[in-house]
Amino acid sequence: MPANRRFRNVVRIGPVQVATYYDGRGHEKHTAACTAPRCGFSTDYDSRAAAELAARTHRCRA
Repeated sequence: MPANRRFRNVVRIGPVQVATYYDGRGHEKHTAACTAPRCGFSTDYDSRAAAELAARTHRCRA
C-alpha cells in the first residue's frame, strides 16, 4: 500500500500528531490530531507553532 503523500513533516507529541499540508487553494496549513481512541481532537492552524502548542497542551477526556 503506498504511503500517503498529502501530509509532510509529521511529528508525534504524546498521543497527538502534528503535520503540514497544502489545502485545496495551495495554502500551507498545519494540523494537530489526537490518535487516542474516542478522543476526536483535530484542528487546523495557519502556523506550525500554534499546532505544536495545541499538541503540547491537549488533554484527552477519554
